[in-house]
Amino acid sequence: MLDRKFVLQNIDKVKSATKSKNEDPKLVDAFVKLDFLYKKLDAEYQKKHEILSESQKKTEKILLEKGVDNEDVKKQISQSKKFKEEEKGVWNKLQEADLTRRKALFEIPNIPAEDVKIGKDESENEEVKKWGDPKDFKFKVRDHLEIGQLLDIVDTERASKVSGSRFGYLKGDGALLELALVNFAFSTLIKEGFIPVIPPTLIRRESMEGMGYLEHGGEEDMYVLDKDGLILVGTAEQSLGPMHMGEVLEVEKLPLRYAGFSSCFRREAGSYGKDTRGIMRVHQFDKVEMFSITKPSESDREHDFLLSLEEKFFQALKIPYHILKMCTGDLGHPAARKYDIEAWFPSEKRYREVTSASTTTDYQSRRLRVKYKEGGTVNFVHMLNGTAFAIGRTLIAILENYQQEDGSVLIPDVLKPYLGKDKMEKS
Repeated sequence: MLDRKFVLQNIDKVKSATKSKNEDPKLVDAFVKLDFLYKKLDAEYQKKHEILSESQKKTEKILLEKGVDNEDVKKQISQSKKFKEEEKGVWNKLQEADLTRRKALFEIPNIPAEDVKIGKDESENEEVKKWGDPKDFKFKVRDHLEIGQLLDIVDTERASKVSGSRFGYLKGDGALLELALVNFAFSTLIKEGFIPVIPPTLIRRESMEGMGYLEHGGEEDMYVLDKDGLILVGTAEQSLGPMHMGEVLEVEKLPLRYAGFSSCFRREAGSYGKDTRGIMRVHQFDKVEMFSITKPSESDREHDFLLSLEEKFFQALKIPYHILKMCTGDLGHPAARKYDIEAWFPSEKRYREVTSASTTTDYQSRRLRVKYKEGGTVNFVHMLNGTAFAIGRTLIAILENYQQEDGSVLIPDVLKPYLGKDKMEKS
């Protein structure tokens, strides 16, 4: 969430930023109104509390002078009881008002960074870099599912029978290729100072709320287990972020970097009919995610660092890509700045998203109450995330870019040591 005082002192700026993210600026007005109500109730509570305190002091004084059975004492005790009930009533209203204004504050999205372009939607995202040239195939290009079926490494038909639509089995070399990508990612990231983590895939609602993904329909894309109060993560960052919830970190430990590998689950609400072929857009997939916790002064540098690692991975795979910088209208609720890497998909003759790198500044850390201590000062940390490999989409990019006319697929040089072979072919 944003700093409450900052919102109140910069109402027009926050409303403008909210509008630039295609959210209703009236969300800011609603919070301001609720905050005013809270302050009014707080003043009323303080007044009631003072009256009660004075009444209790008076009761104690009369008790000392006249004893318990005196009629004046009984009257005073009755009066104090009445004041206490009134105070309790205002206190309950105050707590309810505090919860309501907090929820209203949660609804206000993070403010885009100053260098982010104002734009209405993805059509106005900026291409900031292009790397590699798409291969000129001398034969008819197959898509990933056709290749996967030919090699018997991707099976969506049996997955549909077992689990329904938008699931897939990775078999044989397909499964080994996933493990190769995971091992390559971890071996690279450990050298860069990342701590490897296998995080929980089920987290409490409080944790997901702290990450800022439940507002504005976000919950519709999640698998929510109401009976247990748990939610399946859509990315490892959602369970990595809350690891230090409520903690104060020593500045010497920053930046704190984690590399998390987990299965991810998404309902893909609102994407009916999109990318239903193969394993492009499925309900369950695996992912290696980078997550950084930094001082605010190092936040922008860390964002560039995460993006550079994403580039390093796809350059190592020798897969052409370009980088897009999201405009305000295509930024998620918690993000202040976001870059996407889109890899070249030969079967579609276009670039498709394979990674993202975002900074959420202190938006998530305020919700999660994660701070750092430097000298005698305690401040909120900044949190950032970036994709190392979204396994399914990276597999698709490899299958399509390394396909051969005979149906086999060459293994990228960097992955050969993990697979122990030069190519995948039909057995």
